[in-house]
Amino acid sequence: MPGDGAGRTDATPRRLACSECGATADDRWRCECGAPLNFAEPPIPERPAPDLGEGGWPGARDGLWAFAGFLAVGDDPADRVTLGEGTTPLVDGDGWGAEFKLEYVFPTGSFKDRGATATLTRARELGVERVVEDSSGNAGAAIATYAARAGVDAAVYVPADAKESKLRAIRRAGAEPIRVEGSRTDVTDACVAALGEGGGESDTAGGREGRGPDGPAWYASHAWNPAFFEGTATVAYEIAAQRGWEAPDAVVTPLGHGTLFLGAYRGFRRLERAGWIDAVPRLFGAQAAGIAPIVRELHGPAAADPDGRVNAAADGIQIEEPVRSAELLDAIAETDGDALAVTESSAERELDRLHRAGFYTEPTCAVAPAALQELRERGDLAADDDVVVALTGSGLKG
Repeated sequence: MPGDGAGRTDATPRRLACSECGATADDRWRCECGAPLNFAEPPIPERPAPDLGEGGWPGARDGLWAFAGFLAVGDDPADRVTLGEGTTPLVDGDGWGAEFKLEYVFPTGSFKDRGATATLTRARELGVERVVEDSSGNAGAAIATYAARAGVDAAVYVPADAKESKLRAIRRAGAEPIRVEGSRTDVTDACVAALGEGGGESDTAGGREGRGPDGPAWYASHAWNPAFFEGTATVAYEIAAQRGWEAPDAVVTPLGHGTLFLGAYRGFRRLERAGWIDAVPRLFGAQAAGIAPIVRELHGPAAADPDGRVNAAADGIQIEEPVRSAELLDAIAETDGDALAVTESSAERELDRLHRAGFYTEPTCAVAPAALQELRERGDLAADDDVVVALTGSGLKG
């Protein structure tokens, strides 16, 4: 199987390195300089890609943990907090001229389970007993569910108008949803403030932890925590394996904080470095019109707000200040990709079309196939380009 024998022989948690100043730490939610952290030495298997043979992908039964050799967490299988997630279908999107990666086929109904399994695995490696997260819904539900699986207490800070279906998922997992009035940024600020003195940063060796209102807390943030991106990188490993170790020409994903987008970028880069694929695909991110900071940075205010309205339906990606915007811009530049803003009317048309074709997704998902249509119309992608589009959340979430 792809993950066999490619990990380390010990289970000591890996060190983190700052994405800007290069400082290292055992465990913090951000660098002392304020920048995000990543794993200092992410693993790359030193062997050829496995022969898939006539029987298909030999690691499919292990889900995303089949790629343990690429992951900086979970070296000891006993630490893995898993519900069998991964191996989501890759199917023809008839009428779109693309393949759809059905990322809504997960235990909690969204791709965020990729990040949650890796994040709670990291928490278990560090001996964490309580986690906090801030989320518009899907990430919170995933963190709450995997915290329950790990036997770890959890609290999730959510916008005051979070959908009841997502709040119900958080509560049913035994976590506490804490509603916060204001913007999505206000939700994050409230969560960080609740970490208390020390800001939720911890040093395993030094015993330093943040303290929330109910005791010590560890920030299981899908935007800040580097373990989350280890998990989302597995989307690239699966796509490559399902295609016989051939990367597509392009991949299109929704883009808010960029957890799936950056995960795909990192995963395809590692596959290229390992020699398992020949090239990294072009990466395109679909943002919500009116709240499209990456589009604004690349193309100006008019491109970010094409119809003068916020795409309110795409609530899952309404992020005004992505934590890793510099990394997102680098990934776009290095893959000759782009970001574009999708209007609510375009997304609604695409959502109806998806549902009529049998793809029962939530509204935020529709921005990715809508972006594909626009990319083809303006000539950024040719009709015969080989494209994979990620459909990221289930329509059962309301």
